[in-house]
Amino acid sequence: MDDLLLNEQFLTTVVLSGIVAGVPLLYASLGEIVAEQSGVLNVGLEGMMLVGAFAGFVVILETGSLWLALLGGGVAGALTSLIMVVFCIRLGMDQIVVGIGIVLTAEGATSMLHTSWYSRTFPRVPAVDGFAIPLLSDIPILGPSVFSQPLPVYVGVALVFVVGWVLRRTTIGLNLRAAGERPDSLDAAGVSVVRVRTGAELTAGTMAGIGGAYLAIVAGGAFVPFVTGGAGFVAIVIAMLARGRAIWALLGALLFGMAKSIGTASQLVGIDIPTGFVFMLPFVSVMAVLVIFARRSRLPSALGLPYHRGSR
Repeated sequence: MDDLLLNEQFLTTVVLSGIVAGVPLLYASLGEIVAEQSGVLNVGLEGMMLVGAFAGFVVILETGSLWLALLGGGVAGALTSLIMVVFCIRLGMDQIVVGIGIVLTAEGATSMLHTSWYSRTFPRVPAVDGFAIPLLSDIPILGPSVFSQPLPVYVGVALVFVVGWVLRRTTIGLNLRAAGERPDSLDAAGVSVVRVRTGAELTAGTMAGIGGAYLAIVAGGAFVPFVTGGAGFVAIVIAMLARGRAIWALLGALLFGMAKSIGTASQLVGIDIPTGFVFMLPFVSVMAVLVIFARRSRLPSALGLPYHRGSR
């Protein structure tokens, strides 16, 4: 009986912690899917998440509102993505170089601001209450972990279906795919490739900022320098492997989140796992997925390539 309770507690903790760790990746990877479908490789996603995390943390400390904090993180991420818009989409500069510059700048700026403002007080954010879905939250193992989450988690899951529908069933999605596959044809049809890619990049920045804000406020309860810990780069990998399918982004985010949560869950139930293995496991899982599925993934033919009107 004790072993059964222990196993149930372990599984519940793994799923719960996996969702907490996976939701920021879900938001960021959904935005990256939109950007990649339009032909923009958003290497600066890590920096946008980091800026969104810091902005959301500042907003919730000042207002106490979770939703305003997430909005603030989204706005900060969108403003950061304007760097990609100006230098890569408008001026045609290398997307990888500019993206790395965004990451390095965001890391330095947020660390400096955090040290300047909060290095003496190190404030924390109160835990965010979950919303228990009636009946479903009573299901063993899955109920307390899946169906008793904060509302932004359910919003993120809903966005999976919204993004999937927009990409596959609407003119907006058709234009995005055309911008990523045949931008010259989209241009010839009278649709501005620059405008389509700009909208996609701003969407990616907004989603990354929201994911970063969620990471600092809900998952971590505080902002610390480099809080994202490579989550933006993992989100890029998830988006690439998803091949434009939003539902695969959800599964990828949960896979990485659960791999990351195994160490926490094992400690709670008294299972001794080496610390190095705990930190290594999430990234090993990503590498394993890459090895297995990378050959099957198909990226847009114009991904990462600047487009100049009239070019073929």
